[in-house]
Amino acid sequence: MPPYPSGGPYPSGGPYPYVGPEDIRRAVPAGAEGYAVRDLAGLTAFAAQDEEPYTYVVGLDGWLRLAPRRSEHVACAGGGAVLGAGEISFSRTGRGWEVHEVSNQSTGYCPDPDCWPAVAAALDRAGVARPDGFTHALVFRRCERCREINVVREGVYVCVFCEEELPLLWNMAPRDPPGS
Repeated sequence: MPPYPSGGPYPSGGPYPYVGPEDIRRAVPAGAEGYAVRDLAGLTAFAAQDEEPYTYVVGLDGWLRLAPRRSEHVACAGGGAVLGAGEISFSRTGRGWEVHEVSNQSTGYCPDPDCWPAVAAALDRAGVARPDGFTHALVFRRCERCREINVVREGVYVCVFCEEELPLLWNMAPRDPPGS
């Protein structure tokens, strides 16, 4: 049996702990985190160009944080847990900024698609127009046999590495939990 059963101790909806390689988390400098988007003026100050993709997290404080796309999500989060994470791009319209595309694609946090309410709330808080949900949502599960991370495709919950059935509930506990 894995150290954490399916769905616990971090149920879908977050907060989501970092589940990626520990050496990447340890490399995050103290005090580092992404740019907190608090309003449209802040987004304008940070965003380089329309439809440029960014790495994002929603911190435990509810703020949307952005970093250049090739940044690690854990660095954008300052090494801590998040309410949501993925990739995002924006477009300028006559009314201001709006989300062009947004996903939960983060292999460092592997958030479930039901983290959307936290992402939506952070965008609303900053005054950014948004879609009603992710434009591209991924479902992540860790195989309980081989412990590899899988992306569930077409609703088939089977590990691509060892063909074990995958849990239906989010189970992306850290790879090496304390005491293992």
